[in-house]
Amino acid sequence: MDRLSGLDASFLYLETPEQLMHVCALIVLDTSTMPNGYSYPEFRAILAERVKKLPPFTRRLRRVPFDVSHPVWVRDDHFDIDHHVHRMALPAPAGYAELMEVTGHFAGLPMDRGRPLWETLLIEGYVDRDGVEKVVVIIKMHHSTVDGASGANLISYLCSLEPDAPALAPDDAGRNEDGPGGFELIGRGLLDTLSRPFSLPKLVQPSIGLISETIGRAWAGTTMAPPFTAPRTSFNGTIDGHRTTAVADLSLGDIKAVRKATGATVNDIVLSIAGGALRSYLELRGELPDGPLLASVPVSVREESKRANGANKVSALFMRLRTDIADPLERLRAMAESNKNAKEHHKAVGADTLQDWAEFAAPRTFGLAMRAYAGMRLAEKHPVIHNLVISNVPGPPMPLYFIGAQVVGLYPFGPVMHGAGLNITVLSNNGVVHVGVIAAKASMRSPEKLIVHFAEELERLKAAAPLSDVS
Repeated sequence: MDRLSGLDASFLYLETPEQLMHVCALIVLDTSTMPNGYSYPEFRAILAERVKKLPPFTRRLRRVPFDVSHPVWVRDDHFDIDHHVHRMALPAPAGYAELMEVTGHFAGLPMDRGRPLWETLLIEGYVDRDGVEKVVVIIKMHHSTVDGASGANLISYLCSLEPDAPALAPDDAGRNEDGPGGFELIGRGLLDTLSRPFSLPKLVQPSIGLISETIGRAWAGTTMAPPFTAPRTSFNGTIDGHRTTAVADLSLGDIKAVRKATGATVNDIVLSIAGGALRSYLELRGELPDGPLLASVPVSVREESKRANGANKVSALFMRLRTDIADPLERLRAMAESNKNAKEHHKAVGADTLQDWAEFAAPRTFGLAMRAYAGMRLAEKHPVIHNLVISNVPGPPMPLYFIGAQVVGLYPFGPVMHGAGLNITVLSNNGVVHVGVIAAKASMRSPEKLIVHFAEELERLKAAAPLSDVS
């Protein structure tokens, strides 16, 4: 039995029919590298064999009776790959627009909690912008199962470094055990629940210290941007259950050249590009606010965390995207300075603080509160917490082969939430930075009108940065 951490379970409690808490990855494959050529039956058979070695793909949720504690993961003794792998062919001629329509539709479908929380849609008949036919795989996994870093690792474990090589061996992908009986579940759950209050003193004292330090930083002007200070935009309200998506590619080499010329980090540059793209998008719509947009940026604490259990080992910080600055280089410099302060402030927060407090999440209370929040459209009535979520996930620096087919596109999509109906996730892969944008349809009907500005902003940065000084 592997009990969900409070943070993992929170993603279950926060889910509503409109606020789906799963993550997706769109993988574009060049099947010409497959040693025996592409065949769906063989592709499915190899995939079925590989996922059986990874517990997150073959375990299901089991509720603790009366919800006295968080659910547990147990082995699904009736696991059937046919429940998780689906096949479809796009109608010819099918290109980017058709692929995005299918991706958005798939991302907007909830998953069956009675089975392992993942699904794959294999798409044939996609013709890329160069006129070359590709096979596309969309993998969807619930956030209670993975975070950004562990999700990227799971995909890597399904891949190999050569077309005909075996899949990469997982190091620690989680346990996969038989479940205990109902009485044992209740007993363990009650023991877990009754012991939680004794951990409060250990949480309260550091939290008070953090508040004191935050006040000091606020006086010095070195604190991270506070929540509830974001301007309201058209994508900050109550969301619907439909999703729209868009993807783009950026050159990692160009981003590294800007980094070398300016001294900014890759993350600073990615955030600055996103800020510039959002500025252009809102300006063209006549919606550009006077103040800068505020992004919630997930931060992996996997290396610092002392917790052994839990799929999600993340914290978060808030960053101003400086959409109020038109000049790309000036925006980058301003963001690099404020991001430095935000990161230093974030270090004062314990790596496990968010996970520790999440242990007190109550299943029924969270679920009812979330539904009431959505039904009363409260996201439109209080100050905006943050405008959007932006994630930057490091990916593999070398070519990967998914069942023999080379991965030529790996686009991530995170969840969107009431109050922040837009998510931008970036992942680097083999010298290319893949950008995935997902939005609630009610918040942004055409994310393509946003994502086209990413390449433009990178070009503007290259033109403004002293690249000639870079050897």
